[in-house]
Amino acid sequence: MSLPNQLSVLRIILSPVFLYLFLSENIFYKKLSLFVFFIAVITDWYDGWHARKFGLESTFGIFIDPLADKILTSMAFIGFYILNIMPLWMVIVIVVRDIVITLLRSYKEFKGHTMKTSFIAKTKTFAQMTYIFLIVILVCLMSFEISESLKTGISEFLQSKLNYVIMIVVTLLTLYTGVSYLFENKNTDK
Repeated sequence: MSLPNQLSVLRIILSPVFLYLFLSENIFYKKLSLFVFFIAVITDWYDGWHARKFGLESTFGIFIDPLADKILTSMAFIGFYILNIMPLWMVIVIVVRDIVITLLRSYKEFKGHTMKTSFIAKTKTFAQMTYIFLIVILVCLMSFEISESLKTGISEFLQSKLNYVIMIVVTLLTLYTGVSYLFENKNTDK
């Protein structure tokens, strides 16, 4: 197995580890979750760069890399729901979309077709990762020795209308890319 594919598998393994640490009441574990998430995101960037630079792109890599991304983001969104930051319906829309697109991608691969990642889908991934990083940092920051006023400000932001609007944008962008993939690929299996 090539290094990029090994990194994708590592990202899949790190995803539930991140969620466990992120949801822990243990302050050290909570802080560690930020580090684990950062490592997982770095593997995402590095495996793609390494595969392109050294010509190691493969059918398995085309499948496993986005799957690892979807598992990581799904774990984060599930954590946000458990912490009462994100509504369940948004998590369901995002996770179901990711499952459907992963199944569609697998089916297309089985039929000998490759689903290319569109620009809007890359934008969606960037928006999701940026949002997740922001929330993970804010939640983890509350486990550090910071002022009570800063903790209160973070808590208020997490429950604010602004945060809700950002979540709506991320959710709708995710839904749009899923519907777009379905329409673009409905007749390519012939």
